[in-house]
Amino acid sequence: MHVVIVGCGRVGSSLANDLLSDGHSVAIIDRRAEAFARLGADFAGQSIVGIGFDREILISAGIERADAVAAVTSGDNSNILVARVARETFNIERVVARIYDPRRAAIYQRLGISTVATVSWTTTQVLRRLTPDTGAIEWTDPTASVSLVERVVDSSLAGRNYRDIEEGDGSRLVAVTRFGTTSLAAPGLVAQVGDIAYLAVASATGTVKS
Repeated sequence: MHVVIVGCGRVGSSLANDLLSDGHSVAIIDRRAEAFARLGADFAGQSIVGIGFDREILISAGIERADAVAAVTSGDNSNILVARVARETFNIERVVARIYDPRRAAIYQRLGISTVATVSWTTTQVLRRLTPDTGAIEWTDPTASVSLVERVVDSSLAGRNYRDIEEGDGSRLVAVTRFGTTSLAAPGLVAQVGDIAYLAVASATGTVKS
């Protein structure tokens, strides 16, 4: 597939090289020509100097034949503009925008624009390690109706059948990590201390009850 990336910082340059390594074609846009030095001398994609939400610049990057667009500059406003132009002008379905303000991320997620909220994600990862007994939200659907929650099983849940846990709080078990191995939930599986359970829950709940 062809991917247009806007922003050649650490994320954009790494993403471009990874996509090329996987056999995809890539065009990357940045307003500073010196930013392309991050790509390396053997970069086989297309690099374009310009404003990422400019229609003509996007066309020169091949957006009319693109399968996906990633907006990963250092500015929320620029990334949202790129995402909206890609979706609304060029009808690109797979659009991801990097957003630093989690409040904005939630709004655009609900509008159907996939976002990666850097600060929010980092905070969640740190909290997960500081308070492992608390459910951490891994993913929320664009309508904010369903979330995938990670929960470390403690003694209050150990010994109980996961089906009973599901019925008690309305969650749905998706997968379990046990002793470093993750597998899809099997019928009759019993919770053990130290299990990492991945459960689909209504986003209004967001937690798994003991």
